[in-house]
Amino acid sequence: MKKTLLAAALALGFAGVAQAETSVTLYGILDGGIGYQQIKGDGFKTRKTGMINGVQSGNRWGLRGTEDMGNGLQAVFQVESGFDLSTGHQQQGGRLFGRHATLGLRSDAWGQLDIGRQTNIGSKYFGAIDPFAQGFGQANIGTTFGSVNTVRWDNMVMYQTPNFSGFQFGVGYSFNTDGAQRSSLDVDGVYDLNESDRNRRGITAGIRYGNGPLAVALSYEQERIGSASANGLTTPGDDVNVRAWQLGAAYDFEVVKVHAAFGQTRNGMFGAGIGSLDSNASVAVGGALDGLKYNHYMVGLSAPVGAGSIMASWQMADPRSNPDAAPNAELDKMNIYSLGYTYNLSKRTNMYVFGSYAKDVNFQDGVKSTYAGVGLRHRF
Repeated sequence: MKKTLLAAALALGFAGVAQAETSVTLYGILDGGIGYQQIKGDGFKTRKTGMINGVQSGNRWGLRGTEDMGNGLQAVFQVESGFDLSTGHQQQGGRLFGRHATLGLRSDAWGQLDIGRQTNIGSKYFGAIDPFAQGFGQANIGTTFGSVNTVRWDNMVMYQTPNFSGFQFGVGYSFNTDGAQRSSLDVDGVYDLNESDRNRRGITAGIRYGNGPLAVALSYEQERIGSASANGLTTPGDDVNVRAWQLGAAYDFEVVKVHAAFGQTRNGMFGAGIGSLDSNASVAVGGALDGLKYNHYMVGLSAPVGAGSIMASWQMADPRSNPDAAPNAELDKMNIYSLGYTYNLSKRTNMYVFGSYAKDVNFQDGVKSTYAGVGLRHRF
């Protein structure tokens, strides 16, 4: 009898150790509400009123896990699926784990190495710089700073250092930013394409500092984009390197937190700026535009008010040179003014209300965009 009790006690003890060594967590966010959007310009106007979702945070569910392998080393993984709350459809092009899918190793001594689909360094490091925390549609800092607008790349290898007295450095390389990596191709007299010509290579790097009331971030992103032909191949020599860098800071005075950022993008845009609500209204741009150069600016504030927080920002995208394909185009400065408020109902549930107005959308004279809504967000 004593041996049976001892065996049972040991079994329970080892089970506790096993649970401590390996853990898997299910998590997610649901975000939805009612909103209004309108984009209008010379000769067109498109608008819709109704359900909005994924506004403050994209709707998602995911699994993250760790295995403790001793000496401060852990195996880590994370898979995350995005979905549309209004329809239940998968987001990110229908990928099962389109928001995130990585496997890696983490050490307190040397940092973390991840492989798989994940966001670039700029998107990771600039969340603390934006008063809207990279949410709320066109109020998001990523509308003008496109390379930090939750940019996700496939086939990425990323390394980040541990936190050294508030400092952290990260660097990543994508073998093909969108889709499975392609092999090289050499067809005598027809094609002579190396791997770089058939893959959209991406480079991302940055450094951030966060200690006490101060947060600072600096990042650089580059994506090599080729000109696709009808058969899905690319023509050598047509590759364009879209590049962006940005520097931002935020300081918390307790009564109010001040945010500011500056940067520049060359040879195109990361993302599409403010997208059209209707296929007949052509305002969306993006991708490779060789020769285009524009500066981007953001100034904002956030402050605790009651059980919530108020957020406000001004953004500007200022064209400095035209695309080579349109040297005489008249590009106008895009200005965006945004205001929002979140109210905490509990530790995991909050309500929000926001409004944002943009003028000369995507550098097009007279095109205006208005976006406003009220919603509810729950985290689990």
